[in-house]
Amino acid sequence: MEDKKLNRREFIKTAAGAGLASAIASGTVLAAAIDANKPSDANKPNKQKEKYPQVPMRKLGRSNKLIPALSLGIMFDAVENQIVLHKAYQWGVTYWDTSHGYAGGKSEEGIGKFLAKYPNRRKDLFIVSKASGARTSQERDERLKTSFERMNTDYVDLYYGVHGLQDPADLNDNLKNWAAKAKAEGKIKYFGFSTHKNMAECLKAASKCDWIDAIMTSYNYRLIQDTKLNAGIEACSKAGIALIAMKIQAYTAESENEKTMHQRFIVKGFSDAQAKIKAVLQDKRICCACVGMKNVATVTSNVAAVLDKTDLSKEDLNFLDSYAKQTCTGYCAACGLCDLAVPQMPYVSDVMRSMMYHNNYGDTALAKETFMQVASKVSSSISSFDYSRAEAVCPNKIAIADMMAKAEKLLA
Repeated sequence: MEDKKLNRREFIKTAAGAGLASAIASGTVLAAAIDANKPSDANKPNKQKEKYPQVPMRKLGRSNKLIPALSLGIMFDAVENQIVLHKAYQWGVTYWDTSHGYAGGKSEEGIGKFLAKYPNRRKDLFIVSKASGARTSQERDERLKTSFERMNTDYVDLYYGVHGLQDPADLNDNLKNWAAKAKAEGKIKYFGFSTHKNMAECLKAASKCDWIDAIMTSYNYRLIQDTKLNAGIEACSKAGIALIAMKIQAYTAESENEKTMHQRFIVKGFSDAQAKIKAVLQDKRICCACVGMKNVATVTSNVAAVLDKTDLSKEDLNFLDSYAKQTCTGYCAACGLCDLAVPQMPYVSDVMRSMMYHNNYGDTALAKETFMQVASKVSSSISSFDYSRAEAVCPNKIAIADMMAKAEKLLA
């Protein structure tokens, strides 16, 4: 998606929607902020902070490290989209989340391009990457080395040694020893994993591991009432593990009309997307919300939501809960029940995730990559399996067989 230059009226409209207008009092700040296509030529972080309000900071778990409450998810070609990195940096969104596999490496390479031009900004950034697909210590070493080369850095602040943890048994001594070695060598400062499947069990197991510093997990207004997931989050929070929320917008595998939600919140001064971010960050156990932001308009809107100090009311939260229950069909909570119900094809939730990438993220390449990873693991056509048991156990009553057929038609 191409960035659109925000004119003065558009910026005020977007910013005022979350009370940001009051935060940018001077004409100089506003003039700089609305020029969305002009990267700053100042290579001095302090000057940036003088000109732009900075997003609030939160403590990274048990550590004394403070990180921005909003993270820039860079699941895009950042080489050709440097303006988003510049604008995020200006607002203090200096927690940058990437991965070895994002955008075929272009995500990390974009960070490298930024740091090649502004090397002294490295100390202001909290860079997070992931060992996409790595199963062994050697593979983690190789991916981390490649990440260093791409990003023009010799360390990452937080490294997810398992990208997409599903089985708690993978939190073993080999992983623990690798993390300790990488820290001792100064390659990483903090260690953890990401998870968007069997999350409750993964969090529960991690809470007993004193060597896990941070976890990125799906968490949003649809999952807030999930009893098992909340128990895992509570256990990790008490253990001092930092919790980074992803999948904030809670997209469904198929697009749905959120006009009702939009109308509910727009009269209060913010959009439904901003309300979803607020709902997550009102949970003080969450230290950061990681949101994919491909363009300046999205960065501006999300920054506005985080800078605004208006909390959602109890009635607002009740509305979100009610709305989540009424519109749950089509939303895959990655509970894993469908995977267990079809032992010959235990990747149903992964296919659902590929459809979400296609329909809601607009990222066809990532959708196809995710789908083909599943297709390579099964011997038959994905649509040929019997999904009746999976549909019977799905708590959200998703028409799984129909979804699998659509995925195969679109992504195979």
